[in-house]
Amino acid sequence: MGFLLLFDLTNEQSFLEIRNWIEQLRLHAYCEVPDVVLCGNKADLEERRVITEWRAREFAESYKLPYLETSAATGQNVNRAVETLVERVMIRIETAVDRAMLPGRRGRPKDLNDVDGGSQSQNCSC
Repeated sequence: MGFLLLFDLTNEQSFLEIRNWIEQLRLHAYCEVPDVVLCGNKADLEERRVITEWRAREFAESYKLPYLETSAATGQNVNRAVETLVERVMIRIETAVDRAMLPGRRGRPKDLNDVDGGSQSQNCSC
């Protein structure tokens, strides 16, 4: 339902491949604009870092993606990344359910007052 897209903050090529991964997700995901959280991983290796935070944030903003710096080694922001993704997926699900419940949608009455299938002459008290 959603994707954590990670790149290595200590590897330029890893960062450059993000565009390709985003296109692959759009081609093969369940929808045209899948829920994605971009994560710059290995934030604990500051001395080896080659991708600056502002560069990664600017890139994420251009794709309207949330961005977090994470570390699998220390656990920094790992829970936050997952929580951010789950929130986005839940919003998408809630929106889809709300749309499905609109009158005239599959299985829903065209008129909200017509919830019993149009037989208003029945006097059911249940």
